[in-house]
Amino acid sequence: MKAIVIFSLLLIGLSHGLIAQNNYQATILEFQHELNEEFKNPKESPLTKKEQDEFKGHDFYPINKKYHVIAKFEKLPPQSFFQMKTTANSLKDYDIYGVATFEFGGKEYQLHIYQSHQLRTQEKYKDYLFLPFTDLTNGTDTYGGGRYMGLSIPEGNTIELDFNKAYNPYCAYAAGYACPIPPKENDLPVKIEAGVRMK
Repeated sequence: MKAIVIFSLLLIGLSHGLIAQNNYQATILEFQHELNEEFKNPKESPLTKKEQDEFKGHDFYPINKKYHVIAKFEKLPPQSFFQMKTTANSLKDYDIYGVATFEFGGKEYQLHIYQSHQLRTQEKYKDYLFLPFTDLTNGTDTYGGGRYMGLSIPEGNTIELDFNKAYNPYCAYAAGYACPIPPKENDLPVKIEAGVRMK
């Protein structure tokens, strides 16, 4: 009888784990679908009409939950003003909203998280945070200029970083955009094999 109870508990635990994994996979697949739809939409896409017609979807790394981390979050004072360089040799105004500290592969890393002065005035983006970063895949498997992640203002002292949702700047696909260049503080000396990659 005891063995049956233990076996039943193991099955329940396994079932809950599978459900959680499936829910996580579904969340990332939804992100990938929305990104692909954006590139098919003439009003949003950086692609030409011909490229849109031929577009079959982005190439993504396999979904891997090890690239989903919960980082410690330290909010910085509001006056942490920062001008980010762009690919058009211009500057865009941001605040360094906070610093995320996390462990990956047994080592500790920090990333600066930004809030756009322009976007925060819009209701749709009032809680939007911006994380540009570079890593050791750039120039080989991923776009040489780094990748981006969109985040939301956290309620507490932690923030979710999911590199499976990393995407390319529009400059990876077309000229004429002023894409923010990831600051040197956000250069990760490790391969982030998650999110969008280049075909």
